[in-house]
Amino acid sequence: MRDRQDGPGGEQRRRTRQFEAFVAGAAGRLLHAATLLTAETRARNPRAQALLTASLAHTYAHWDRLRGEDPYDLTRADLATRFARAAWRHHRVRGGGLLAALTPQERLVVVLRLYEGVAEEQTAALLGLPEERVRAICARAVSALSDRRAGAPSRRAAS
Repeated sequence: MRDRQDGPGGEQRRRTRQFEAFVAGAAGRLLHAATLLTAETRARNPRAQALLTASLAHTYAHWDRLRGEDPYDLTRADLATRFARAAWRHHRVRGGGLLAALTPQERLVVVLRLYEGVAEEQTAALLGLPEERVRAICARAVSALSDRRAGAPSRRAAS
């Protein structure tokens, strides 16, 4: 109510405060997801930061049109889409992060499914893949990470 009394800029200030509160609560988790996707380390993650900044800018631009949608879901979907587009253009991994041994597609599926807890159906829809394919990619990635952790030779080297 007070925002309406503040004049035409009151609505903009309210919008900005809401967005800032969202960022304060979600940015840490989203940055971690972006860092996992880019296979960078926590200490050095400029690509992840740039990816997150672009996704947050997209969310802010659509803030007034959310109409009950979760801004976190919108930001996460945009983050995944931006990563996927960039990953297909730039295949080389520049980092030593936890998921660096995985392909970009495997990292994307693992982060969405296991870190973010996105349902298999939603992940499949977001990536435009059949659910069975998402399931297979996730299983292959988890197996590769388990093999790597156990010190077994990578199956990718044999492929």
